[in-house]
Amino acid sequence: MNNRCILQIVLLLCFPTTTLSLSYHLLRLQQSSSSLECQKLLQQLNGRPEDCLSDRMDFKIPKEIKHPQQLQKEHAAFVIYEMLQDIFVIFTRNFSNTGWNETIVKDLLVELHQQMDLLETILEKKLGEENKSWGNSRTILHLKSYYWRILRYLKAKQYSSCAWTVIRMELFQNFSFINRLMDHFQN
Repeated sequence: MNNRCILQIVLLLCFPTTTLSLSYHLLRLQQSSSSLECQKLLQQLNGRPEDCLSDRMDFKIPKEIKHPQQLQKEHAAFVIYEMLQDIFVIFTRNFSNTGWNETIVKDLLVELHQQMDLLETILEKKLGEENKSWGNSRTILHLKSYYWRILRYLKAKQYSSCAWTVIRMELFQNFSFINRLMDHFQN
């Protein structure tokens, strides 16, 4: 009888872990696919980087983003969510000087919104209320400063075509960091 109870307890304890593991794996696959789609959309936006070399700038992405092993696994999801949200905000700014196809930008915004919705669901269901306070962490504040520098740069350059080309290249690289963070989140 005792062995039977122990077996049931063990199975009950393993089930949420297995479910969570499968959710992380599914999230990783969806996130990876979505990041690739966002990178493809960014590549479709015209702009010649070589014409804007003098406008390049180091926006100083936080080191925690470059080296995700410094983050706890659960917190990587918050960082990814913040990155997606800030990229979304950037692309809602004035890009009329770029000559970009508005449909591509809208598709990018839709893709970003879907990623954020998926992550928000995972954060709410899997990580619980206790981790929501992590959104005010030092890493998130560094990240907000990074994106603020990007927005300030765009405004200072009056949303010029070259400024947007520089930002497009910067944000393209962000999706590589997002994929690394997602790998860390899953492992």
